[in-house]
This record gives sequence, structure tokens and C-alpha cells, in this order.
Amino acid sequence: MIRSARFWSWIAFGAGLLYFFLPLIGMFEFSLRAKRGEYSFLAYERVLGDPQFQQTFLYSVVMALFTIVWGVFLVTPTAFWVRLKMPKLRPYIEFITLLPLVIPPIVIVFGYIRLYNTSSFLPLTGSALGTDILLMFGYAVLALPYMYRAVDTGLRTIDVGTLTEAAQSLGAGWITIMARVVLPNVLVAVLSGAFLTFAIVIGEYVFAALLNRPAFGPYMVWMGGNKAYEPAALAVIAFTITWACMGLIQLATRFSKHERAKR
Repeated sequence: MIRSARFWSWIAFGAGLLYFFLPLIGMFEFSLRAKRGEYSFLAYERVLGDPQFQQTFLYSVVMALFTIVWGVFLVTPTAFWVRLKMPKLRPYIEFITLLPLVIPPIVIVFGYIRLYNTSSFLPLTGSALGTDILLMFGYAVLALPYMYRAVDTGLRTIDVGTLTEAAQSLGAGWITIMARVVLPNVLVAVLSGAFLTFAIVIGEYVFAALLNRPAFGPYMVWMGGNKAYEPAALAVIAFTITWACMGLIQLATRFSKHERAKR
């Protein structure tokens, strides 16, 4: 009975792998056909050598880093304070953080444009810097469900109350507690949220397109409508970046478990 269950489990696992990887293998194989009659990485060379690719990718990486910093600054103190002082509000905070999953991004960005256009009290769209700040806020909203749950899960693994009381008994203020007590103990959780945020920002299209910013997402869409083999190569590159982020999360988690085992 057990062997039969294992057999069908492996069959289901293999079918899942084929369902997931066969399209990716086909896309990768197609991306190698840029030279007629032979396989080559010409499409990848064209993509990586394109100045527009370099500009948009660098822009999205910079925006991702700023979004991560802003997300950590916003979410970590909030999750810490809710768990320490206002545990009854946790269901409501969790509900609020889930809203970006049910509200379409196009609705959010049109709301931003309506509120922060050049005729409003805070005309962020009137300058490139202001639009970049607005875009960063939009990215932070999209990443909020993942960042908040990652940090909140990390806080569950530590005794927040005891650590806070011990730090206060030694004369630490709230900023010191956050920077030297809470954040180091949830660093792996923060990194998990950070890598997920990075993956979201790299592939996001709606916010960047409607705010008219030179991001990587709109570039991928433009490439898909104007080229043949390069979009497949670009998709493989984007998947590789996403998988690299997932791998870094796993490495960070294993490293944390190894360090805890040593202690």
C-alpha cells in the first residue's frame, strides 16, 4: 500500500515537472534559433548588448533597491508594534495588507495619477523625481502582502516581548531596539521579503507604463511586440532572475538554520 502511494506520488510529481518545465524548455530552444539552421546565443547577445535593455534593467534594479529599503522601513516597525502593543489589530492589518492582491494595479495607478497630478496639492507627476517616488510607493504597495507576511512570520519565531523588555532594562530606546535587537533576529525573513520585492519590481508593467517611466517591464512588452527571438531570450533572462531570487531565499533560510544549530 505504501509503495503504491509512493509510486503515484512520484507520477504526480513527474507530471507536474513536465507541465512546468516543458514550455520553458521549448521557449529556451526557440530563443536559440536566431541564426537560421543552427543553435546560437545571438538573441541573448542582441538583448544584453541593447543600450535600452541596460538602461531599463539598471533603472528597475535601482527602483527595486529603493523599494526594498522603503518596504523594510515601513513594514518592520509596523509588524513589530502590532505584535507587541496591539495584537488585537493583527487581523485588520493583515486584511489591509492583502488588498493589493484583490485591487487591480491599474486601479491603484489611476488613483495615484488622479491624486498626484500637476493640478493637485502634491504634484508628484510634474517631475521625473516625483514620478519615481510615486512609482516606488506603488511598487511598495504591490510588494506589501509578501513583505508583511515575511516579516510577521519572522517575528513569530522570537519572543518579542521578552527581548524588548530586556533591551529597555539596559537603557535601549526604540530605535536601538529596532536596529540592534529586532532587525537582526528577523533578518532572514526580511531578506525573503526583499527578494520577492525585487522579483515583483523587475517584472512589473502597469505602474511603469502608465507613469511613463523607463522600467524593465515595459521594455519586455515592447520587445515582445517588435522582435521574434529576442522576447524569448528576454523571458528566459527574467525567469533566471526570479529563480535566482528564490534560490537566495533558500540559501538565506538554510544559513540561518545552520547558525541557530551552532548556537
